Amino acid sequence: MKIQNHPVPWLLFGAELLGTALLVTVGLSLVILAFGQGSPLLHRIPDAGIRRLLTGFLFGTTGALIALSPLGKESGAHINPVVSLAFWLTGKLKGCTTLGYILAQLAGASLGALPLLTWSKMGRSIDFGATLPGSGFSTESALLGEIITTFCLISGLFFFLRHDKLRPFTPALFPFLYALMVFFEAPLSGTSTNPARSFGPALISGQWQAWWIYWLGPLLGMLLGLAVFHFSGLGWFKIEVAKLYHFGHDRYGVFHRTSGAGPRATKGTP
Repeated sequence: MKIQNHPVPWLLFGAELLGTALLVTVGLSLVILAFGQGSPLLHRIPDAGIRRLLTGFLFGTTGALIALSPLGKESGAHINPVVSLAFWLTGKLKGCTTLGYILAQLAGASLGALPLLTWSKMGRSIDFGATLPGSGFSTESALLGEIITTFCLISGLFFFLRHDKLRPFTPALFPFLYALMVFFEAPLSGTSTNPARSFGPALISGQWQAWWIYWLGPLLGMLLGLAVFHFSGLGWFKIEVAKLYHFGHDRYGVFHRTSGAGPRATKGTP
């Protein structure tokens, strides 16, 4: 099997697998620590809103650090199927590579969920961080929440990647963006924005209630984000390379293939 006369980028797929595993293990451990029954943080920080704010910030920081890491240098640190699909729809990633990324992300989420079992009773009390519609909210409300938050994620990501001066600071977006999204939206759906992030804890907890929300919502939010930028005529969706950082590193030659994505994509960027 070849991808445009290059070897199959197994190292990229492996980096996505490990990156997604780290996101699930570390990110959802933070969720369990902040909201699991018996956690000392429940008494130290009794305000649930403040805990949501901190958890979102630290979850986003985890994603940012993965983007900055050697794993992110190899694969671009998508660690989210809808991010990979967005890059594919904008012509910055080939279909076969996109499929490999998504399979690696789902496998990584499954692997990363296993260490969550060590939280035992505390983890089980919140289904190991599984995303579920909030108490008192309908599935339609949870779906709308996922659409809106994923729209914000894709819009913010592509806005940073489209602008030369902002592009090197793309990872810095995530801590602040997730802090706000988790603070305001988590009571509705748990603020997934990432089918892989939801898949991992659902697998070990057996909580598949309204699982389709966490696929359909992020997918629709991503498509809405791309559509708004496309039909606005502003062209902000026309990013140059399917990576969040380390834009000049391209071991397999899979990132700089579309028009306008060559030398300019690497000039003046990390």
